[in-house]
Amino acid sequence: MTTRTTKLGTHGPAVFPLALGCMGLGAGSWYGLRDDAEGIATIHAATERGVNLLDTGDFYGMGKNELLVGKAIADRRDRVLLSVKYGGLRGPDGAFLGVDASPAATKSALAYSLTRLGVDYIDIYRPARLDPRVPIEDTIGALAEMVKAGYIRYISLSEVGAETIARAAAVHPLCDLQIEYGLASRGPEATIIPALRTHGMAMTAYGVLSRGLLTGSKPASDDMRAHLPRFSGDNGVKNQHLVAALHRLAEGRSVSPAQLAIAWARAKGAAQGVTVIPTIGSRTPQQIADSIAALAIELTPAEVAALETAVPATEVAGERYPAPMMAHLDSER
Repeated sequence: MTTRTTKLGTHGPAVFPLALGCMGLGAGSWYGLRDDAEGIATIHAATERGVNLLDTGDFYGMGKNELLVGKAIADRRDRVLLSVKYGGLRGPDGAFLGVDASPAATKSALAYSLTRLGVDYIDIYRPARLDPRVPIEDTIGALAEMVKAGYIRYISLSEVGAETIARAAAVHPLCDLQIEYGLASRGPEATIIPALRTHGMAMTAYGVLSRGLLTGSKPASDDMRAHLPRFSGDNGVKNQHLVAALHRLAEGRSVSPAQLAIAWARAKGAAQGVTVIPTIGSRTPQQIADSIAALAIELTPAEVAALETAVPATEVAGERYPAPMMAHLDSER
């Protein structure tokens, strides 16, 4: 077990330098049929190796993912930090119906998450997306009330831009921003990472492996990734040369492509003055072990540059989400 930790921004808790994203675990997985027992074993393997930050969302599997996480941590609540996203509206058929981060919906969602997770408080709570109908100040104000009442410990954001970060931070201290960031998704570098630096925030970066694209993952038809622009049609074929380039560099260092991509994200964060915590969607105990091994890899500036030359983000074919979902991302404006 590794005990080394780093602060999640100026205002956040101490966290292991790698987080576990739980979206792909258990019966509520968006990555095809998964086994609950394997999901719990994966969470246990992560916590036993020191990983303490677990990320979930109340709309993952319409609550099934929270139930799974709650069951997995029942005997180790004092060893984990729960990071929960809320606000994504789902229909009975699984369709996405929008976002509701109004004060009343915020408090209601929190009540249900506390119940499903079987806990008295949530460590880090964040709206999954910006609600365009609600001023961010109102959303953060409601969350601040919940901090004062003891139901949450820290407030964070997800997939928002620099202006929203500044407005939110003026209401209450924020510990991190969750956003897609990796070799294939470098948009945050222009204005968002400077905003995080200004407001003393860390980044919990998902999509570091571009959802497995960079490691050569071939999603099945019941896996939501099969329908994402970077995996499907001609884009999926075109992106294979980037996969091959990363594999060649990984072989040269005798590490896996995933480990190299994780090391890149951490090195880039350090170079830009922001703590980046890769949030990895490991789905087996072995994947946990492989990801943690990446923490031992130190990249020089020259090696970072070589990776970016071999896998230039400008050559990635396809957006990270379908067009309707991209249109709702404040972080892309």
